Amino acid sequence: MTTGARVLRRAVSAESPAWSAGLHPVLARVLAARGVDSATDLDFRLARLLPPDGLDGLDAAAALLDDAIRNDHRIVVVGDYDADGATATAVAVRGLRLLGARDVAYRVPNRVLHGYGLTPALVEELRELSPRLVVTVDNGVASHAGVARARSLGMRVLVTDHHLPGDTLPDADVIVNPNLRDCGFPAKSLAGVGVMFYVLLALRAWRRARGSWAAGEEPDLACLLDLVALGTVADLVPLDRNNRVLVASGIRRVRAGRCCAGIAAIAAVANRKLEALTTTDFAFALAPRINAAGRLEDMAIGIECLLSDDPDRALALANRLHAINAERRELQAAMQDEAESAVARWREVDAPLPPALVLHDSGWHAGVVGLVASRVKDQAHRPVIAFAPAGDGSDELRGSGRSIPGFHLRDALAAVDAREPGLVRRFGGHAMAAGLSLAHADLERFRIAFEREASARLDAAALDHCVWSDGALAAAEASLELAQILREAAPWGQGFPEPLFDDAFSVDSWRVVGERHLRLRLRFPCGAPIEAVQFDGWRGSPPPARVHALYQLGIDDWRGERRVQLLLRQATPA
Repeated sequence: MTTGARVLRRAVSAESPAWSAGLHPVLARVLAARGVDSATDLDFRLARLLPPDGLDGLDAAAALLDDAIRNDHRIVVVGDYDADGATATAVAVRGLRLLGARDVAYRVPNRVLHGYGLTPALVEELRELSPRLVVTVDNGVASHAGVARARSLGMRVLVTDHHLPGDTLPDADVIVNPNLRDCGFPAKSLAGVGVMFYVLLALRAWRRARGSWAAGEEPDLACLLDLVALGTVADLVPLDRNNRVLVASGIRRVRAGRCCAGIAAIAAVANRKLEALTTTDFAFALAPRINAAGRLEDMAIGIECLLSDDPDRALALANRLHAINAERRELQAAMQDEAESAVARWREVDAPLPPALVLHDSGWHAGVVGLVASRVKDQAHRPVIAFAPAGDGSDELRGSGRSIPGFHLRDALAAVDAREPGLVRRFGGHAMAAGLSLAHADLERFRIAFEREASARLDAAALDHCVWSDGALAAAEASLELAQILREAAPWGQGFPEPLFDDAFSVDSWRVVGERHLRLRLRFPCGAPIEAVQFDGWRGSPPPARVHALYQLGIDDWRGERRVQLLLRQATPA
């Protein structure tokens, strides 16, 4: 069994709030603990989406796109090699075609050949397409050199991005990013795909005002919401109220069978049923298969799958994604074992661990280091940056980092860059995730600088790993009915976490499933039994007779038999 975080219970009011009338009491307390304070917060209709008016640059972006459409100029969308970038690219291509563009192509940088974003090397390859307008999605706000090169070649550039900007902005024709310093748009947590969706909403309004469509012929952009929902969940942006509206609207379309052929195909190869698809399925089943293409091969495979309207072709591409993902899992497992061994040796020699970890291995793959950093971060509760050779024959290392609450990773990298100019060649990202590159010879220098920055920003309380629980469930509450209610109540995700409960249980029986999973029969304090599963929970020794478990209420529908089960996220001796 696993050891892990200290479990803290959220404060629960003794009285149910007035807005929760008609809700299951457990759901009411869960929602209240997440800041829901009115019935309006539970209204996920698309009509509740924030209007695009406050997002700076939208009118200029709409005018730029409309001019390209009216003059039949070639538009090239430049995406990114993760699931947010892939879905944003698909939304841009599909949406622009819906709104009248007849010449739309896309390109995605190769992780090894081009690096991240609109780089000068990628711009040189775009020249063969002769674009009049380049539209970046999920990138561009840090692409100073690439934007400058594109404009020097006569290309106009529209940057749509959500990453935090640096001190200066690229000299693009238009930039749309809710995180620009003077932008007053309140929904700062839009993913790249969400930003592009808002650009399309503005373009439709612009063209509507100029009489582009006869009555009843205006395109319905709601058909893109399945892709918007997938990309938003995949990018782990906080699910604030606006993002919850986007995600809930997209999931409704998927469950109703009105999703694109690509999403349906990827769900099929992942053995997920469309009618019961959840944000968890998006995050842990669909997104990894799309991401795998960008990590190991070519993200164009994922984008083509999402763009295909032919179910047979989409399924063929989804099967390729599935195979690439299986390869990614094997590679990640080997890299993860090496990383965990390095941390274990670190503990033996230099306990306690430093406040931040910098890991590197010359045999690691640059496309997978982010996943390794994420897993080590979860285990050590430290910011982690993992590095691998860039793979282009140079001396460059590519790093990917993951952080913990209270440590803004991109700001920390900016501070290192300001204190030691030239040490970091390129960097960018968010509070919780970032990417960077540096010379192999500078790795130790960077490790010292990054650890120093972490020491200044993190105290003992921040490094104390705590997990919040929604309390215990009575045996009678742990029902299939409540599991279904919780599954469908809201789009759970980053910043709006899925309900977690905790309690002490007796272990009636257990068995190992596969290589590392545990199936258990537990018993509540009152004596009622319940089935449980802990994925990746086998550590080579039997579980104790009593455990304290942190769990989600799940549904096991193996072979069509639906029953409730506990999904153990952590189990320690009681």
